[in-house]
Amino acid sequence: MPNATTRPKRSRRSRRAPREDTARNELVSRSLESAQQCLYSQDYGTAFVHYLLVLNLEPLLKDFAKDSFRFTLFKWAEELDSLGRIQDLFDSYEQALELFPVDEVILNSMGEHLFRMGFRDEAAGHFHKALKLRPDYPEAKENFYRVANWLVERWHFLMLNDRGRNHKYQLAIQKAVRGGCSTVLDIGTGTGILGMCAKKAGAAEVYACELSKTMYELAGEVVAANDMAGSIKILHMKSLEMEIPKDIPKRVSLVVTETVDAGLFGEGIIETLIHAWNHLLLPPQNAQETPASPSETGRVIPAGATVFGMAVECQEIRRHHRLCVPAVGGLGVSAVGEIHSPVSCSADADDSTEPYTTERLSRLPGGYKPLTSSFRALDIDFNDPQELESLCSRDVSRLNLTVTQEGILDALAVWFQLHLDEDNSLSTAPQEKTCWEQAIYPIQGPLDCSVKPGDRLLVEVSCKDAYLRLCCVAVVRDGCVLRLDTWEGGDVWGSDSASNPEVELCSALAGLQTDREEPPEAFMLECSELALLNNTHYHQNFQAAMGKLLTQLKEARSGLQDPAQSSEPLYVLDVSEGFSLISLMAARLGVNLAEGSESGSALVRAYSSVEKLPHQTILHLLAQGNGVPVKALEFWLNHVEDDSAVLQRPATEKLWSAIVLDCVETCGLIRQKLMEKATLARCLLENGGRIFPERIVIYGMLVESDMLLQESAVQGREPTLGFNIAPFINQFTVPIHVFLDLSTLECTHLSEPKELFILDLMNTHNNYPAREVMVQVSASGRVTAIPFWYQIHLDGELSVSTFSQESHWKQAAVVLQDPLCVTVGEWVRLSVQIHKSSLSISAAKEDGPVAMDASKGEDVVAMDTAKEEGAAMDTVKAEGSTVTYTPSAGGTAATESCRLEGFFMDSMSPKT
Repeated sequence: MPNATTRPKRSRRSRRAPREDTARNELVSRSLESAQQCLYSQDYGTAFVHYLLVLNLEPLLKDFAKDSFRFTLFKWAEELDSLGRIQDLFDSYEQALELFPVDEVILNSMGEHLFRMGFRDEAAGHFHKALKLRPDYPEAKENFYRVANWLVERWHFLMLNDRGRNHKYQLAIQKAVRGGCSTVLDIGTGTGILGMCAKKAGAAEVYACELSKTMYELAGEVVAANDMAGSIKILHMKSLEMEIPKDIPKRVSLVVTETVDAGLFGEGIIETLIHAWNHLLLPPQNAQETPASPSETGRVIPAGATVFGMAVECQEIRRHHRLCVPAVGGLGVSAVGEIHSPVSCSADADDSTEPYTTERLSRLPGGYKPLTSSFRALDIDFNDPQELESLCSRDVSRLNLTVTQEGILDALAVWFQLHLDEDNSLSTAPQEKTCWEQAIYPIQGPLDCSVKPGDRLLVEVSCKDAYLRLCCVAVVRDGCVLRLDTWEGGDVWGSDSASNPEVELCSALAGLQTDREEPPEAFMLECSELALLNNTHYHQNFQAAMGKLLTQLKEARSGLQDPAQSSEPLYVLDVSEGFSLISLMAARLGVNLAEGSESGSALVRAYSSVEKLPHQTILHLLAQGNGVPVKALEFWLNHVEDDSAVLQRPATEKLWSAIVLDCVETCGLIRQKLMEKATLARCLLENGGRIFPERIVIYGMLVESDMLLQESAVQGREPTLGFNIAPFINQFTVPIHVFLDLSTLECTHLSEPKELFILDLMNTHNNYPAREVMVQVSASGRVTAIPFWYQIHLDGELSVSTFSQESHWKQAAVVLQDPLCVTVGEWVRLSVQIHKSSLSISAAKEDGPVAMDASKGEDVVAMDTAKEEGAAMDTVKAEGSTVTYTPSAGGTAATESCRLEGFFMDSMSPKT
C-alpha cells in the first residue's frame, strides 16, 4: 500500500472567525438609534432611510426590526401621498419589497395605495400575492373582494345567468353567420361568450376586443378552456383605437356588441358604432339599391332599439334626489333654498351632473305608481350610419303626455327594447325578468309637484353628448303652466288664456323660451346624503341623545368650585363621512342650553369634518338661519395637517365631550378601521363624555334566495349555453352582497331575526373577535344567504335601525355558494367573526343537542371565543396624557407606547 503510515493525519485547522468590522457595526448601531429617534419625532422620511441602510448592511436584523420598519414605511407613504409625491411613494414600497419580498403586509399596503389611485388591476395582483402567502389574511381578503367588485362588476354574473338573453343573442348571431356574415368582431367581449357563439355558428374569422385588462385576461382563459384559443383573436384595447390592417387584417361583415346600459347610450355605443362603420365594418346594405351579397355588406347586432318611458310617483326616488322635510334635527332648512342630487338633465345642468341614475323599479321599497301610460320616446337604427351620426345634432323633440292617475310627479322612468334582428329582441321593461335596471330621470322642481288625471306633461327628448336625456319641463293644467325648471315663490302656476288645447300647448312651449329671472343658487348633495337628511327618525334620535348628554355635562360642571372650569365650552367633534348636520345640531343645542346660563354665550364648540366648500356654505347658511353664533361651529379639517389626524384633542389641554363616528357605510358594511378609531376616540373623551353611537348590535336571519345566488356567481354551464365560463369568472365571486334592499328581496325567510354580534364602542376591550350563535329553522328550504343589518344604539335608550322604512342605509348579505338544506325545527350554527371591521359568517347544521341558555330562557348557544380561548386583542390603556397601545398577535405597530401630544398609530399627528 503506497504511502501507508502509522502516523496520524494532521487534522485541518478550524477556520478562523471573520474579523469583526468595528466601523460597520458602529454605523449600523448609530443608524438604528437614529431611526428610532426620528421615528419618535415623527420624521418618517429620515427614519425610513436609516432603516434601509441598517437592513441592507445587517440583514440579520430584519426579524428584529420588521414591525418598526413596516410602521415607518406606512407613515412615510401617508406623508408622501399627502404631498402628492406618488413616484417617491411607490419607489419606497419597491425598496421595502426588495428587503421583504414575501411580506404579505407590505404587499397588501402597496395594493391599497394602488387601488386608491385607480390602478385596480395592479392592486388586485398585490392582494392576490398577499393571499397566496397567507390565505387567512383578513385585510388582503377584504381588499381583494373590494377590487373584485370593481374589476368584475356584479351585473356580469346576472347577465351570464340570464339564459334567455344569451339564447336570443345566440339565435341572432347564428342567423347572421349562416346568412353569409363570415367575419365577426365582438366589441366589449367581456368573458367572450358572444364571440364564441359566432365561432360555434361557423364564422370563419372571429375577433374580439376588451378594454379591461382583467376581463381581457379572463376572456383568454375562457376561450382556451373552450378549445377556441387558436380561432378567436382577442385584443386588449378599445375598438375606437383599432386600425386595419394593424390590428385586424380587413373589414368585418358583422359587429356584435352589448355596450348598452340602462339609459341605452351610456356606455358609448353611438360613438363605438360610428367608428366601426367608418373604419372596421363593411358598408351597410343600401335599401335604394339592388341587394348585395351578405359578404359584401356589413351589419350590427343589435340592429336597433326603441326607447319607452312613463312618469312615476315613488317616495324612494324622491327622498334620494330632493330635500323633502322642512326641518332636520331641530334645524329649519329654508335658509338654504334648493338642495338636490347631482342627477339632472335640465337646460342649466352643468358638467358635474349626471343625466340619469338607475334603479330596478320592481325592487324599490314602497313600490311606485305609474302616472301616465307608457310612451315611445325614441327609435334608433344601429345599421344606419347616417342616422347614428346625426343623432346628437337632432332637434329636441317634445312630447305631450296625459296624466292618468293622481299623484306626486317624482321621475320619468325609462327602458328600451333591443332589436337583435327581425325575429329576436330583448326588453328591459320593469315587469321583465332582466339583468338590466331602468334609467331614472328625477324631477328637480318644486317640492311635491302634484298632478291629477287630465293634466299634461311637457317632456323634452334629446341626445346631447350622446347621452339620452328626457326632461319634464312643465305641467299644463286648465290653461295654466307650472314650469318645473324654476323655483319662484308663491303661486307658480302661470295663467294662460288659451282654451284650445293645441293653442294652449304651443303657448306653454313658447312661454318656456322666454327670459326669466335666474333661480337662486342651488346646492348639490350625493343621493345617499340627501336620503340621510330625509331620515327624520335618525336626526330626531340623535338630537335627543346629544341633548341628554350635553345637559348632563352642563349640570356636572355647574357643581364645580372653579368658575373657569364651569364656564368652559363643551367640545363636540363629528367625523362622519360626507355631509352631516350633527355638529350644527350640537351647536344649536348649546345655544339652547346657554340661554339659561349667566354668560349667555354658546355652551358648545362644535367641529365638523365636512371638507367640501359648498357643503361648508350650506352649514354656514343653516347656522345663520337657526341663530347659531359663528364661533360655535368650526371645520375641523382646517385645524389639522391631514385627514389621518382627524382624531386628536381640540386643544393641547382639552378633551372632547362627544365624538360622533360614522359607523356603517351606505352599502350595509361596517366602516373600515371603525374599532381602531373607537379605541382612540375613547382616550380623547373627558370624564362623562361619550362616543356616538356607543354600541352596535348586528342582526341576521337565514333566507333562501335564488336571486342572490344569480347575482353572486355563474350557476354552472346551462345558463351560458354550455360554454365553460363559470370556473373562471367565479374566481371574482365575493361572499358579501351589498346595497341590498331586504324588504323587497325575492326570498323565503327560513328563521326569525337573530342577534349575531355586539360591538361596544365605549368599552372596546369588552369586544370579542368571534362568536357562535345557534339559529332554529322556522321553514324548510335551502339556506342560500344570511342577510344582516344593524341596530345603532346612541345611548342606553335611543337607537336607530339600518333596516327600516326611513333608513338611508342598505343591507348586506353573506351568500353561501354551497346552500344548506334544512327542515323546520333544525338548528344551524353560525360562526361569526369580525376582524378589522370586516365581517364573515359561515353556517353549518348542528346535529347534536342544543343547550338551553337559562338566563335568557331561549335556545341559544353563544361562544365568545376571545374570552374563552384567551384570543389576543388590541388594547389601549390611558394614564394621564400617556397612551399605551398593545397590538394583537400579528399586529404591525412599531411602538409600544406614545404620548397623546405625539402620535397614536396611524390616526394621530403632531399636536399644537
